Amino acid sequence: MTRNSLVRILVPLGIAFVLLAMLMPRSAKFAYDYRKGRTWKYETLYAQFDFPIYKTEAQMMAERGAASTEAIPYYKYSDEIVTRNLRAAERLDLGALRGATVSAMRAIYQKGILADENGRRHASGPEVLYIQRDKRAVKSPVSEVYRQSEARSRLLADLTDISTRNVDSLLRANGVYDLLVPNLLFDEQTTALVHAESATSISPTSGYVTAGQLIVQEEELVTAEIAQMLDSYKREFEANMGNSGPAALMVLGNLLIALAIVVLLYLSIYFNNPKIFEDSRFPYLVVVFLLGALAALILVRVNEKSLYFVPFTLVALLLQAFMKNRVVVPVYVVSLLPLLIFSHDGAVLFVMFFVAGMVAILAFRYFNRGWKQFLTALITFGVLALTYLGFRATELVAGNVWTALLSLFIGSMLTVAGYPLIYLFERIFNLVSNSRLIELCDVSNPVIRELEQKAPGTFQHSLQVMNMADTVARAVDANADLVRAGALYHDIGKLYNPLCFIENESLVSRGGAQGYHEGMSPELSAREIIRHVPEGVERAHKHRLPEAIIDFIRSHHGTTVTGYFYNQYLQAGGDPAMIDEFRYPGIKPVTKEQIILMLCDSIEAGSRTLKEFTPEAYSEFVERIVAGKMEEGQFEHADISISELGTVKDTLKQYLAQIHHERVVYPERKSKKK
Repeated sequence: MTRNSLVRILVPLGIAFVLLAMLMPRSAKFAYDYRKGRTWKYETLYAQFDFPIYKTEAQMMAERGAASTEAIPYYKYSDEIVTRNLRAAERLDLGALRGATVSAMRAIYQKGILADENGRRHASGPEVLYIQRDKRAVKSPVSEVYRQSEARSRLLADLTDISTRNVDSLLRANGVYDLLVPNLLFDEQTTALVHAESATSISPTSGYVTAGQLIVQEEELVTAEIAQMLDSYKREFEANMGNSGPAALMVLGNLLIALAIVVLLYLSIYFNNPKIFEDSRFPYLVVVFLLGALAALILVRVNEKSLYFVPFTLVALLLQAFMKNRVVVPVYVVSLLPLLIFSHDGAVLFVMFFVAGMVAILAFRYFNRGWKQFLTALITFGVLALTYLGFRATELVAGNVWTALLSLFIGSMLTVAGYPLIYLFERIFNLVSNSRLIELCDVSNPVIRELEQKAPGTFQHSLQVMNMADTVARAVDANADLVRAGALYHDIGKLYNPLCFIENESLVSRGGAQGYHEGMSPELSAREIIRHVPEGVERAHKHRLPEAIIDFIRSHHGTTVTGYFYNQYLQAGGDPAMIDEFRYPGIKPVTKEQIILMLCDSIEAGSRTLKEFTPEAYSEFVERIVAGKMEEGQFEHADISISELGTVKDTLKQYLAQIHHERVVYPERKSKKK
């Protein structure tokens, strides 16, 4: 490994190490893992400090519900009703009973009259109520006020004691009962406001534990009461105690954890595809890894509940856009490690997002364009929701179910919103995504349409090479989308002079390429042929094609020699030392995909000269082409094994047999004479 290569690897990893170490939580995490209904598997635990026992969420909700149903109602005392009705009573013709009637009514109104329906409601509710009078609210027992029917009975009883007349008939005849109406008016707004305040003023604690008190013994069953104490102890420990050791020890621990994560990141790449270290995919991979890891670390320190909103599955999709799954999976796992290590629900969140990320990668292969991306988001949400509900059912995670599901849904939709970052990263890191490759393979692209119009033979050749290369790439687990795009654009340099190439001979009435080269020296003909490589690179830059595609243009002939014209040159007495005049100015293929394209290009063109179409002829032809490339040293820098090369050859032989299969000759039908 050269010094430059070492620097190119260590700088991104060093930046990742520093950022991880800086953002790791500084407070200690409760070191015990427990669950209600299971035995305590650690040593006997005593409280190191005083702490309150916090009520569970269910207890708080029950108390709030009780407070809302038993809250004391508020009523306003109406002086206006009392004054109006007493004056009306003073004007009645009651004889000697008028004064007593008014006096009795005044005493009843003084205590207050409720409507009968309100009185019945309070019979099974709170035993007291508030009466607001003269801007003061006084608590009064319900038994001290009258319902309307009770007030009329009371008035009749008071007057019957002092008179021998038929008091009831007298009162009815003069409408006295109609003057006894409710003067306590229900204040719904004030009651609701007081109810809300009383619900929020409920104490969050239900007891206290002093330092040295036993919390749980070794091998003791963790009951609901013990679990509540442990939850409270954990809450206070992490909020107030922090690290019990020296601060330097905490810093050292964070540094070691950050180093371990970075080393795992390096090894996950090294053991799966070390070639990534040599190109711009490596800094991109580190950036995407940090997006997930740092989001987890920051939210663990700020607000852990927000972790459900984070679209961690987006990290998997961003990695999958430029890399193979054998690299994506371990790197994605490493990016989730801070979530697993530092979050209280780390194990639950880790499993949820890991499963959802793998499913998202699979779903995105089929739903990756336009509105279909929302289908991927919905599938991801479904996986997250089912996994979460599974953990919730087993009580491995707490909290409001609907809030968690809503958060997961929003996070899944954010995956769609964040996916366009790929196009930004393409520009920054000079990469090409799978989505971009699929777009490039669309034959309606302007440069391909131009190739079809100006060089139809070359266009058809490119399509054939693309299909052949696609079949071979899938056989050896190469990037089929990349090799398809490379095959489609590899000969665009022939647009400058299409008649120079034999496949476009139909454009002229004469012998096509032979006519073009007739009368030319072998050196000049070779120069015209060779030009399509640098001119293809030039046109690719003009159309802003990705560098990965341009590398196919440079390498599809490698540094081979134009054999036909070189042999002509030698037969004419030329100097063999001038071979470089007939050599393509390209680069030797490096990747497996570039090797596939070089072979498919040569075999597709050469197969048109075959005289026999038998398995033996195909085998001999493919072996000869591959051996020729190897003899010229075109594979010396290629990332392909002997086993894979054997698979490539077998696939090419089968492909040739399929496209050149024999047909049944149909006899001519004889027409009957009328």
